[in-house]
Amino acid sequence: MIDLNHLEQYREGNRLEAKKAVGGLPVSLWETYSAFANTQGGLILLGVVESPDGSLHPIDLPDPDGLVMDFWALVNDPGTVSANLLTDKDVTIEQAEGKQIVAIRIPKASGRDFPVYIFGDPLYGAYYRIGDGDFRLFQKKLLESERNP
Repeated sequence: MIDLNHLEQYREGNRLEAKKAVGGLPVSLWETYSAFANTQGGLILLGVVESPDGSLHPIDLPDPDGLVMDFWALVNDPGTVSANLLTDKDVTIEQAEGKQIVAIRIPKASGRDFPVYIFGDPLYGAYYRIGDGDFRLFQKKLLESERNP
């Protein structure tokens, strides 16, 4: 687990993503949710920004409770995401350097839920994670088929 009081020590990667989320839940949150679920799981931090040097820093999040409520409404909507893999303990409001942030812990999807996809589109809405990027699972399958005809 990461030490939220020392976020500057961490970098985005295959299991960690920071999102500013000041204006509400970013659409890219759902791509990352899908990617983490379809890869090894991971942690999304809302109310955290990435500096040019790659270090992470909390910001003043205007309404963390509202973000959590919005997140739960959308993650339970099959039009947003194909599977809600989370329990109450997976979405929390935490303190980081004296600021409130939202932590969303996403487990790896089990066989019956895989692949987790977004916006009702199993072909183009399923993502996987490489490094700090989310990529369409469909693209990965295409690349694999080109290598192994």
